[in-house]
Amino acid sequence: MSHLDRERLAQALALAEQAIGLSEPNPRVGCVIGLADGRVLATGHTQAAGQAHAEAAALAQARERGVDVRGATAWVTLEPCAHHGRTPPCADALVAAGLARVVVGVGDPFDQVAGRGISRLRAAGIQVDDASSLGLDDLALACRELNIGFFSRCERQRPWVRLKAAASLDGRTALPDGTSQWITSEPARKDGHAFRRRAGAVLSGIGTVLEDNPRLDVRWVPTQVQPVRVIVDSHLMTPLDAQVLAPPGAVWLAHAADEPARAQALAARGAELMHLPGAGGKVDLAALMHELARRQVNELHVEAGHKLNASLLKAGLVDELLLYLAPTFLGEGREIAAIGRLASLADAPRWRFTSLQPCGPDIRLMLRPAL
Repeated sequence: MSHLDRERLAQALALAEQAIGLSEPNPRVGCVIGLADGRVLATGHTQAAGQAHAEAAALAQARERGVDVRGATAWVTLEPCAHHGRTPPCADALVAAGLARVVVGVGDPFDQVAGRGISRLRAAGIQVDDASSLGLDDLALACRELNIGFFSRCERQRPWVRLKAAASLDGRTALPDGTSQWITSEPARKDGHAFRRRAGAVLSGIGTVLEDNPRLDVRWVPTQVQPVRVIVDSHLMTPLDAQVLAPPGAVWLAHAADEPARAQALAARGAELMHLPGAGGKVDLAALMHELARRQVNELHVEAGHKLNASLLKAGLVDELLLYLAPTFLGEGREIAAIGRLASLADAPRWRFTSLQPCGPDIRLMLRPAL
């Protein structure tokens, strides 16, 4: 491992982060092209879907600058693609440019790539190293984490599901009458919108739509792409004047009941309907996750009420908890998830903390299921 490999791959990772809120559904990738003496020749990151990938963006920058990249090294956070999608293969572009070496942060899990990009580079005589083989396991993990939803969609055929809630210290998300604005502070709300921006879709339930009439868009932080709003609405009760139906962003309504008149009226308001009937006249949540993956949703950000939260948790569909806790007690009120009474403590699902961070006067907790 060289210090330069670590420095340049970290630089590429920082570039990849600039693709958040821009590149969906494509993965966030960064690329740095440079020389062994430390000089950086060009950089790039994934652009909007259908536009340049990171490697192509960096090579285009080099051409614009009149820089010769033959014999240089490219540090890229994700294995270069080897298939024709909306754009030509990046592996071929690197070969054509005359690169001598490519350092890859992590392999691409997409079935049309999955090692083929690296194989194509090596077949052309390019030296390829990956972060783990260079002892950069922390950066390899960071490259995967930045695209955790893309990996989930490719490997599990479902999005990475992040459930967000804002609560008091005693775990209340609202007063008994549903009043919840605002339990947490403005910095916490802004931080929550940054996680909305990461997501390909934001999911909520009809109860939240009827009680809060939310917009569910990204407003507190800048973004170039609005996530799709997905509403679990078994009986198509979404009001035609609901704010969630208004621009910006698309709206998908998952329903179970066959209500042709309501479906037609909501479709006329711009909603796209997904008929996914499950047990008890409710939406089949597992089928919904697979359908969202089919529609290329990588990360799913859930902002729902206690009933839908509980249903997702009980079905084992939540991959991560994003909890904002305010330094106050509310007493009687709505809980984060209505999981019901447990027979014993042994039945309680276990989670592990992955981070704890101050967020204004509040704290942000992130958790994943215990291994």
